[in-house]
Amino acid sequence: MSPPPSPCPSPGDLLRVFGRIGLLSFGGPAAQIALMHKELVEDRPWLTERQFLNALSFCMLLPGPEAMQLATYAGWRIGGVRAGLIAGLLFVIPGAFVILALASVYAAHGGVPLVQALFLGIKAAVIVIVVQALVKVSKKALTGALAYALAAVAFLGLYALQVPFPLIVLGAGLIGAAFMANAPPEAAPPPVSARGTARTVALWSAIWLLPLAMLWAVAPGGLLAEIGLFFAKLAVVTFGGAYAVLAYMVQEVVAGFGWLTTAQMMDALGLAETTPGPLILVTEFVGFLAGAQAGGWPLGLAAALVTLWVTFAPCFLWIFAGAPYVDWIASRPRLTGALQAITAAVVGVILNLSVWFAAHVLFAELETVTAGPLGLLLPVWSSLDAPALGLTALAAGLLAGLKLDLLKALPIMALAGLVVSWATTGI
Repeated sequence: MSPPPSPCPSPGDLLRVFGRIGLLSFGGPAAQIALMHKELVEDRPWLTERQFLNALSFCMLLPGPEAMQLATYAGWRIGGVRAGLIAGLLFVIPGAFVILALASVYAAHGGVPLVQALFLGIKAAVIVIVVQALVKVSKKALTGALAYALAAVAFLGLYALQVPFPLIVLGAGLIGAAFMANAPPEAAPPPVSARGTARTVALWSAIWLLPLAMLWAVAPGGLLAEIGLFFAKLAVVTFGGAYAVLAYMVQEVVAGFGWLTTAQMMDALGLAETTPGPLILVTEFVGFLAGAQAGGWPLGLAAALVTLWVTFAPCFLWIFAGAPYVDWIASRPRLTGALQAITAAVVGVILNLSVWFAAHVLFAELETVTAGPLGLLLPVWSSLDAPALGLTALAAGLLAGLKLDLLKALPIMALAGLVVSWATTGI
């Protein structure tokens, strides 16, 4: 099932642009969404602002990594299923190779401090990228008082009240359907074939689940089957992206299965934060380490591949089955209102992720302060990381001041992070 005909970039252009996005997609979903907005909306007219925001709101409704699904949708919207596969795979593959290499070193030597030092400057640059994205996206998504209120409520609900992400989205959608339905609908899109949707669901469900079923048939209850089943279940419940499910994953992996220790899980998260690709690639690290500790590097590689398969194959299912309906939703006034409200709430979600990320980069210690129903994650100001703050200022000068291209700014920031780490810690 393909989108309506539109001028399609050449395969070489698709590989170049989405390969660039995959290689530069550091810093979690907020930064990755910002990068895609710059590449696909600002720098080249492959998506309109409305198409991008509608797609972002749609992907926020889905389980799994929203940024990877946004890349897949963008590819599909630009050039059909083949382009969607190219975009989705290129978003994941660079980070997957990096994670595999780092996990192999970690399993052999217990840590990778040099890599963490190298990426200190990149994390500082990500803070600036996210702030720039917030400003640009909010200007387009927040078009009235109600939209601003929805963004604020979404941020406070996630940051201070720990409201489950699906409730934020559901509430915003209901409010939008009731109070934002007066927006003029777009032209009616071509009808979507229910039979074609059913074929897509059947095909991609089989691609996702048949290998897992075969694995379970060959070795029922074995480590690979257990890993596959656990992460397949995780792929279905990860509404709100990786951050929303990390606590659950840590509990199950450490206390439930005993595959990793808490310290190893924290190291896994730290390494995933500093590599390109979706943060949910932390699952690959977990799978590899669980396999390597049970049976050496070959079993670790097999476990990593199983984890990647069951985590990302369903993303193509959700997008290829659901993407044809995004334009249909945008042509219905009440559904358009719901989508606009969800888009406004997404600004609050991105702000929450941005605050979380910046706090962990700039401060060595954080504390949760409770007051009635409120639970605020606040920095311990005495733990301010002055080198990280200096690197962030340098990144702001390069990206916002000199407007340096990311391909030039990130290597400079990586080198700066290495120099600062060597000067302060000797690493």
